[in-house]
Amino acid sequence: MIDYPRYGKYGWRRWTPSWKLVSGLTLAFLGLLMGGATIAYSMVVVPNEDDAAKAQNNIYYYADGTRLAATGGEVNRQILAYEAIPKAMQDAVVSAENKTFWTDSGIDPMGIGRAVFNMARGGQTQGGSTITQQYVKNNRLADQSQTMTRKVKELFISMKVGNTYDKPKIMAGYLNTAYYGRGAYGLQAAARAYYDKDADQLNVSECAFLAAVLKGATYYDPAGAPEIDTEASPEKNLDRATKRWDWILGEMVNDGSLSAAERAKFPTFPATIQPKKDAALIGQTGYLVSLAKAYFLNNNDKGITEEQLAQGGYEIHTTFEKPKVDALNKSVQKILDEYIDPKKRPEYDTHVQFGGASVNPETGAIVAIYGGVDATKHFTNNADTTGAQVGSTFKPFVLAAAMTDGVRDPKDPSIRTKVDPDKSRYSGKHNLVVKNYDGSIWHNEKGEEWKQANEGDESYGPISLRRAMVKSANSPFVQLGMDVGIDKVRDAAKKAGLKEDSLVKGEVPSFSLGISSPSAIRMAGSYATFATNGEQHEPYSVEEAKKAGVLVYKHEDKSTRAFSTAVASNVTDVLRSVVDDPEGTGRKAAIPGRQVAGKTGTTDDNKSAWFVGYTPQLSTAIDMYRFPDDAKSGKREFLKMYNTGGQQTIHGSSFPSRIWNDYMTQALVGSPVKKFPEPEKLTDAEAVFGGGASSPKPTPTDSPSGSPSDMPTTLPTQQPSNRPKPGKTCDVWDFDCNTTGGQDGGTTDGGATDGGTTDGTTDGSTGLPSGTPTETAGPGGNGNGGKTDGGGGFFGGTDG
Repeated sequence: MIDYPRYGKYGWRRWTPSWKLVSGLTLAFLGLLMGGATIAYSMVVVPNEDDAAKAQNNIYYYADGTRLAATGGEVNRQILAYEAIPKAMQDAVVSAENKTFWTDSGIDPMGIGRAVFNMARGGQTQGGSTITQQYVKNNRLADQSQTMTRKVKELFISMKVGNTYDKPKIMAGYLNTAYYGRGAYGLQAAARAYYDKDADQLNVSECAFLAAVLKGATYYDPAGAPEIDTEASPEKNLDRATKRWDWILGEMVNDGSLSAAERAKFPTFPATIQPKKDAALIGQTGYLVSLAKAYFLNNNDKGITEEQLAQGGYEIHTTFEKPKVDALNKSVQKILDEYIDPKKRPEYDTHVQFGGASVNPETGAIVAIYGGVDATKHFTNNADTTGAQVGSTFKPFVLAAAMTDGVRDPKDPSIRTKVDPDKSRYSGKHNLVVKNYDGSIWHNEKGEEWKQANEGDESYGPISLRRAMVKSANSPFVQLGMDVGIDKVRDAAKKAGLKEDSLVKGEVPSFSLGISSPSAIRMAGSYATFATNGEQHEPYSVEEAKKAGVLVYKHEDKSTRAFSTAVASNVTDVLRSVVDDPEGTGRKAAIPGRQVAGKTGTTDDNKSAWFVGYTPQLSTAIDMYRFPDDAKSGKREFLKMYNTGGQQTIHGSSFPSRIWNDYMTQALVGSPVKKFPEPEKLTDAEAVFGGGASSPKPTPTDSPSGSPSDMPTTLPTQQPSNRPKPGKTCDVWDFDCNTTGGQDGGTTDGGATDGGTTDGTTDGSTGLPSGTPTETAGPGGNGNGGKTDGGGGFFGGTDG
């Protein structure tokens, strides 16, 4: 019956099957396939809709296992009868998703074939291509995995559904159960979530948008979801949604379901309302849940999507420690209650924002954040990326790069010399002409040279890098960054833990003064790298997640060596001087009995102020800025903070460092006192003289008491008139005791600076009355206290 190998044939012909054999086997195979398919089809039972579609709560837990929040509650879905679904919505999804819906059998064999082929060869998976298949996948299958088994199951169920139910029932089932984002399942819930109206009140334009958002709410909701993906910013989402909305309306015209005249009535995108917040997520809870949710979605390796998470049933154990969260919230609230009064000073105290984050250096665990006054009122998480520039808190990365990579030889850039923070000297001259590493004058794209200013026109002369950090002088670090190379400074910041997309592009000198805008979380995490003596741990907010008792995610610490222990310990030692030195800009952050390292930062025109610091056990970043929270105000830009809180200027050593000190004092109660490692000797480090500073002659001179390397060549000529006497202890909340001139940010503040002359004219800001900055920002950005020959600022801020 089977003539194979073929009788009477020889050579290769004996092993070549005849056409009869090939045809017979093919027919037999197709017969078996069709028979198997028929049997499988007959055995298929359409799953019960209610069993497949019901959702549960997601429970979030604090680090100690106590409940943080239960989100979701009952499913946000209200079933509409087919007759109550606008025809425009039906037409929109047909034009966008499945033009043959009303006539097809419920499946697209070609589409399924492509999906099976791609999955079989390990390629990108594809979803159901018809409305019927999407309805089955979303609401008739509890299994949401992208596997071949699930695809085959979906195929047969879709065929059964297509032959069992009429098209109106399938259409209603799809629109009533699809996920539209914002926790909304079904058209009625979506209409309320995006337009605060019932579904039967939607117009054609609004229906086209809701059809567009079905493609993926994360990337098409105009409110954005940058915490899930930086590509899902409100701006990018609005652009995507607008283009797809316009395309769907055009397709509806092409398909004949919408006339051109009717289409012309909707020339602009139908603006949506702001997302409404769950009442259970008030205060800091909403920010904590939002952060943990985003981290889980971005880092789980099971492919769990936002839509699947929204269906509930997950237990998410976070890293947040409730006592520290409460302490940080109270420390910020204390400043808001005592000093910020929008009613009394509406011109200066409105739109004031604080952000903060606290990280465990040894693990990277985010133990506390401050996202804003209330997650149900202020929707942006201020602990995450806000756009606020970090100013002089960026300078430690410049120092780390200089000690790691060294400065380039002017004649041979392949030769590098590593700097020593005490032996190396750089010019602290005010209006220092910034040069390239080879000694040539740097020019901007207009051919203008750049003169870097120090606040208050203060010139320091040759100054050690330690002293320059303590005083936060700008000109030494700008020139140091040029000598090391902006690319090396950028690399150091990234190795410490900052994200590439948060760093300003280009090779401009002011890069070294903090014109970039990393988040408070990332700043706390990057300083934590110095706290662990150079070991970098990625910040994270979820320890593990379970569903139905089964572990679906577990955090794994993957630390990397960012800096040598010698470099990290010396950076820490320098930052300790910023806090311990009587003239250090960070002295108000000092905690009696504990070693503290940190740095202040303030930007151009007092538009943001920071303090970032750490102890061996905890790293915390606090920032402050003014930014309108109401989109209707029309003014979406950072505002100046002159006279905010009744202070002449706001800078890193004022409110941010006070909040930092108050929080850290509480957070470390009960923790053992630990010390930082002693600074190691820097291998191959030599005395470097840059920016015009020349090597001192080896002639004996009378030197003041203390280390000569720590003393600037030129001291400020003015001394504070009411500086506390030695040994006097000032209360952290006593502004008059801790400052001079009668207020923090007054005229002198003890002679210390953060990017200027005295920390009394300010901590990196002008110290002038509102509206009178020293330099005017020019076309390059935020000024940074420098100016071009034509006058006016060009880069960064007065303190970076």
